[in-house]
Amino acid sequence: MKKLSFEMAGREKGRRGNRIALKGGAYSFAITVIVLAILAAVNVLASMLPSHLTKHDISAAKLYSITSNTKAVVNALDRDVTIYWIVQADQEDAVIENLLGKYDSLSEHIEVVKKNPDVFPTFAAQYTSEAVANNSLVVECGSRSRFIGYDDIYLQEANMAAYSYDMSFDGEGAITSAIDYVVSEDLPQVYLLEGHGEGELSATLTEQLEKENIELTAFSLLNMDTIPEDADCILINGPASDISGEEKDMLSEYVADGGKLLVFAGPVEDGTLENLYGLLADYGVTAAEGVVVEEDREYYAFQAPYILLPEINSSDITDPLIEERYLAIMPIAQGMQVQDGSSASVLLTTSPGAFSKTAGYQLSSYDKEEGDVDGPFAVAVSVACENEGQMIWFSSSNFLDDMYNAYSSGANLDLAMNALSSLIGENEAVAIRSKSLSYSYLTISESTASLLKTVMIGIFPLAFLGIGIIVVVRRRRQNEPV
Repeated sequence: MKKLSFEMAGREKGRRGNRIALKGGAYSFAITVIVLAILAAVNVLASMLPSHLTKHDISAAKLYSITSNTKAVVNALDRDVTIYWIVQADQEDAVIENLLGKYDSLSEHIEVVKKNPDVFPTFAAQYTSEAVANNSLVVECGSRSRFIGYDDIYLQEANMAAYSYDMSFDGEGAITSAIDYVVSEDLPQVYLLEGHGEGELSATLTEQLEKENIELTAFSLLNMDTIPEDADCILINGPASDISGEEKDMLSEYVADGGKLLVFAGPVEDGTLENLYGLLADYGVTAAEGVVVEEDREYYAFQAPYILLPEINSSDITDPLIEERYLAIMPIAQGMQVQDGSSASVLLTTSPGAFSKTAGYQLSSYDKEEGDVDGPFAVAVSVACENEGQMIWFSSSNFLDDMYNAYSSGANLDLAMNALSSLIGENEAVAIRSKSLSYSYLTISESTASLLKTVMIGIFPLAFLGIGIIVVVRRRRQNEPV
């Protein structure tokens, strides 16, 4: 009888357990259904949000992001801008499509319109005589427009170090520049001084000036009485001979009255640039005779002590390069010494061990000799003049040479454009760099690879297993009755 009672009690207990388990299972099922419904609702709502709120750019080059420079230009729009996307059906470039979507979402004044050349075969001919490839663009505002070819978006640049070509994406720079151009009525006017054997502007600089919507006009002071009133800045690039005393006086008066001057001038093969560098002397900056040579291997490139890798000092002009850890290359430079109390600030400087070879282009040795001038030297300065006038001076005539710019990964051009943008008051135009599409690969030795395999496949799993065993044993010991 007692046995039967125990059996009945056991059965009742089992039924009670089953009912509890059933209730628990139903509860878990209900919770699961509710959670899935919530997730489905959240997913539907998320799909309705703009892409810029739901997508995040994790690419190393920030290929799918736009800069603060673009946001400043777009947010300032007070006129409607149309971006025509010339592309055949099913030929849309995904990166360009993503970028155009960001512009479209940034401002109500921007509209992106597709134009299929199969449907509108003559549309592009209104804006360009060039052959138009798929994924080309036209930016238009009122009567002003700019055509952006596919080759202007995807750039092929020479890699001098690897003797190859790198691909980069310049969609943002091209589109933002085009928007700024079509909505601007007055473009910055830069005058290029001629008449002293000046070097021809490099192709990269010329292209960048056009991209930044800066109008360049060549002129000579030899047949002029005054500097043009509309000159926002005067550019002097690599003169082979000195300016006259009259030209010096005109330029001195120009900067003292609030004018801006950007100079790239280094040592010359014959004579000196006494009058030109006299503009700096008026503000406490003197030029050392000869060519600067470095003793410290960390401060020169290509085993050539006269091709300098100067120290970059912090300023609004140089900070973008410092943040990205770029180095400028300064070939064949004139040493400048800034006196105490000068209104000049140093942008680029040599090492303390640098010296100037007074022999100049005729130097026969890189060793320091009697008569050579001790450094350190400034090789780029910014000089504040009266009435908000300003001079920015780079003491190398070859600073903007395409070859040296390529070796510096574009840092030389960026530095020059930052300086010019600062002078003409277009600070938001500080260069939007193209985004590299090249991939970096980690190359390791076979022994290192074997070590990594051992660590990842063997040591780490065993370590986690050991930790798990220790945790289980400790918990069992804690739960054992005393």
